[in-house]
Amino acid sequence: MELGCWAGRKALRGFLLSTTAALSFIGGLTMQAGPASAQQGQAAGALPSVVVSAPQQRARRAQTATASRAARSNRRTTTVAPVEKKPPSVNNQDARTGQKGYVTRSVTSATKTNTALLNVPQSVTVLTKDFIRDQAFTSIGEATRYVPGVIYHQGESHRDDLVIRGQRSNADFYTNGIRDDVQYFRDFYNIQRLEVLKGPNAMIFGRGGGGGVVNRVLKEADGTTIREVTVGGNSYPGARVTTDVGQAINENWAFRLNAMYENTQSYRDFVNLERWAINPTATFAPNDTTTVKLSYEHLHDRRTVDRGIPSQIRPGNAFPRYPYDTSPSAFFGNPNLNYALADVDIGTAVVEHDFENGWTIKNSSQIANYDKFYQNIYPGGGANSGAVNAAGTSSNLQAYNNETDRTNYFNQTDLNYKFGTGPIRHTVVFGAEVGRQNGLNYRQSGLFNGVSSTITIDPRNPTSYVPVTFANNGGTDANNTYKLNLGAVYVQDQVEITRYLELIGGVRFDHFDLTSRDRRTFVELNRVDDLVSPRAGVLFKPLENLSIYGSYSISYLPSAGDQFSALTPGLAIAAPEKFVNKEVGLKYDIFPSLQFATAIYELDRTNQRFADPNNAGFFILSGATKTRGFEASLTGYVTDAWQITGGYAYTDARITSNNSATIVAGNRVGLVPYITFSLWNKYQFTEQWAAGLGVIHYSNFFASSDDTVLIPEFTRVDAAVFLRLNETWRAQLNIENLLDRKYYSTADGNNNITPGSPRVFRLSATANF
Repeated sequence: MELGCWAGRKALRGFLLSTTAALSFIGGLTMQAGPASAQQGQAAGALPSVVVSAPQQRARRAQTATASRAARSNRRTTTVAPVEKKPPSVNNQDARTGQKGYVTRSVTSATKTNTALLNVPQSVTVLTKDFIRDQAFTSIGEATRYVPGVIYHQGESHRDDLVIRGQRSNADFYTNGIRDDVQYFRDFYNIQRLEVLKGPNAMIFGRGGGGGVVNRVLKEADGTTIREVTVGGNSYPGARVTTDVGQAINENWAFRLNAMYENTQSYRDFVNLERWAINPTATFAPNDTTTVKLSYEHLHDRRTVDRGIPSQIRPGNAFPRYPYDTSPSAFFGNPNLNYALADVDIGTAVVEHDFENGWTIKNSSQIANYDKFYQNIYPGGGANSGAVNAAGTSSNLQAYNNETDRTNYFNQTDLNYKFGTGPIRHTVVFGAEVGRQNGLNYRQSGLFNGVSSTITIDPRNPTSYVPVTFANNGGTDANNTYKLNLGAVYVQDQVEITRYLELIGGVRFDHFDLTSRDRRTFVELNRVDDLVSPRAGVLFKPLENLSIYGSYSISYLPSAGDQFSALTPGLAIAAPEKFVNKEVGLKYDIFPSLQFATAIYELDRTNQRFADPNNAGFFILSGATKTRGFEASLTGYVTDAWQITGGYAYTDARITSNNSATIVAGNRVGLVPYITFSLWNKYQFTEQWAAGLGVIHYSNFFASSDDTVLIPEFTRVDAAVFLRLNETWRAQLNIENLLDRKYYSTADGNNNITPGSPRVFRLSATANF
């Protein structure tokens, strides 16, 4: 496997070098004789319209088909995003959703129809590719710091993991609306936008999604000509290169290729990341009413697993405890053995057809294979569970590894019908989804020197090179295969009663059939859940640019949890957890390109499992939490030269019924600050120069829900400078933690706390040909 990875990296490096050289040659010709693109030629001081300017290329017949469909969908019903009728050549991804700068006017993920954000009775935050580029973000965790109500969880340093409205999940991730639930870090090299839909979302996405879901919309071959290479580095040090190349091949075919290679160090001692990815896509439009989209992605990711630092016991064992006061770079673990390896292959085919009588159909098929392995030596074990003693002289390490391979097969079919009954307009979705997920869950515990499950270290010198052997412990370590069969049907109706009043209602039925087989005993356990998830919303629009809404939704999480990778006799008889969300909110387009939104909500989670003290391995379903919160966000153009995005969230997430002997009623839910605030500003001073300034603030929060370790509040300031040299070249410098403040950014329990990065510089240059 290592030989294959080496060969793949060598091939990709060769591809990137040859692409860069070729584009540099083309760029030289372009600078001498080529005209500027429409986008590059736009004056920086002009207020960008939501309607994207037509690129200078010949219109394709396939794009004419898209324009025709857009015009038909723009009939009287206001549940569909108001997109103006445009020349056929501008019907690219940006134009279809009104995406420009930091603004997106509509999404399809919230309702399975292209619906204006103003008309979605739910809190939705969209981070566009322009915002992500300006911030130099490459990961979901950092980007979502600008999403109110979302907290970045450490995820054991090998996966995306979020806490949304007080509900943690490492599985509620989607790509173009299709489940992408395996534990790994996703990259932004091919992203069009990141959508965060808050509250239970089972009606649209199926099981889980109790606090919310995250949907990546990827770049597609839409016929727009693009030739872009970005090369960057940081002061850790490190380097990253990405390419984005695409165009129409003829009147029926368009092609696009995104690729990435990165090799970088970290402010954390011994931590390294090397990854590469490639994503070719193609679009085929055989006629004016049918479109076929094909995509394949391969991602290889190898990184050091870094679980951070422990807390320290206070004199007299006083609570709360705080993170151990050490250098932000101190590495607790074994750098020779701490690593995670992920190889991801995803193939997707989407077919869309417009019957031109009010009916449209979309069928999406995906096969995804995930090979994932991770190994941890980290603070834990012993009498203090890895915490540093009061004297500051000892801590413990423990170790394990896990192989979690999985293959997903999904097929979704959505049949949409638009019709009127007198003055009332309907947009109805009839849908079905089938799927199968197969996998392996194999865990091994570590023994230091082949003898002890823990080792004592001096936290003043926390890096250990003691040999560790790994073996499967039949009593506690998983060693099973599993298969999950899924089936779902759903229906939804968006109803425009008058210009002032709209309703949305829907219901989904999910059949969840999980079988787990122990590879040691050959015992099979099975659990079947039939879940019904309703959703209802009402929208009042006193003005065209103002909506007031109320919504109610329910989701369920089967007893096997987010990753459903194993069943025990206790889990096999446990009922699913239930999430109920009630929300009211307001959305106001202050200007056409400045969006304000606010919401208040209450989210109840019940049926959480509490270990039965009288029956080991079984559970009492008495655990419960309640989250009450307020969120507000502002995104878009304040003036023609000033863009902002940011938000405020007040989140009170509480344990309302005991979840364990230490997680008891009244506790705050772990990793949920009462207050989070973020604001990013970008100002375009001249055609050439722009600057950005941002602030992120978290009030204090507990590392876990036992409320024993408190993470102090922090405020981080970031900045950026942008330079456009000419029509071909641009550059940017990003500075994270401008004031070089010491802080702790996230955690994975009481003794796996991640120190925030000291000041770091990121410099990149982009060539467009």
